[in-house]
Amino acid sequence: MNSGKGALTALHLFLVWAVMAAVVPTLGVGLLFAAWDGGAGGLVGVLALGLPLTVGLLATAGIPARTVVPLCASVRQRFGWAALVFVLGTLGVLAGLAAYDRDVPLGSASTRLALTGVPYAVAAAFFVPNRWVRAGAMAALATAVAYGGFAGPAQARERRHDAQIARYREHPQLLYLGDAPPGMRVSHAQVEPAGFIVDYRPLREGSDLGYVGLVVRSGLTPTPQCPEPADEAVSCTVDANGEMRAVRDSPRLVTLTRRHGNEEVEVSSQALDESGLRRLLDTLHPLSDTELETLIREKRISHVF
Repeated sequence: MNSGKGALTALHLFLVWAVMAAVVPTLGVGLLFAAWDGGAGGLVGVLALGLPLTVGLLATAGIPARTVVPLCASVRQRFGWAALVFVLGTLGVLAGLAAYDRDVPLGSASTRLALTGVPYAVAAAFFVPNRWVRAGAMAALATAVAYGGFAGPAQARERRHDAQIARYREHPQLLYLGDAPPGMRVSHAQVEPAGFIVDYRPLREGSDLGYVGLVVRSGLTPTPQCPEPADEAVSCTVDANGEMRAVRDSPRLVTLTRRHGNEEVEVSSQALDESGLRRLLDTLHPLSDTELETLIREKRISHVF
């Protein structure tokens, strides 16, 4: 391809991109307003006016390529070429919209507007009888497929994952976990604005190990205090270290509460004895990223807004 034809080809593809980057968003806004205001009748009206106008503008953009693109040699051929480019390019735009709907990052609003013209320019490039131009179009198409189908979705998943982690880490001072008692595991954890609740349940269904609950919340008093007025069914004491022990007889429920930094931690169980509950309290540690990601992956944690 000589320099003259190269310049005409570049001008041709630029015009296709510029025309469609201006027309497609305008047509899209028109369709949106028509659907909002006039329903199906409005959509038909906008399409009846917008589609022929768009194809006509594309055919106009093909005029400089009369000597470069065989399908642009005559008026009739140019309109056929414009229809083909419009259909192929619109398929590319729809694929881009599908990727954007899956949160694939496509840049700022101005970048997204500019990108709407690219599928049409790529489609037009395939009609240029030059292997280098077509190779460039193929490379652009392959790049778009790789980004929209693989790299972009991976970035979107990573961004959603980071946002999810940040949401759970909104109150890190509450996110403490104790080692699960023997034969048990974390069944479910729940992050609340003022607390972190963890349920431990047996690894095997039907086990008699019962249930253990852990609650981490903001401390309301310097040391845990027995409730007043006292509940006759509950025996409650606070030892010299500030640890509160409450035992309900029927059904039996043992609860230990102690301060952990500025927070208050409570563990309770109907089956585990006091020594087992204290071992759980003694193993309290900040919830690690690995533990949090495992709970998220296995869907054993939730967030209450």
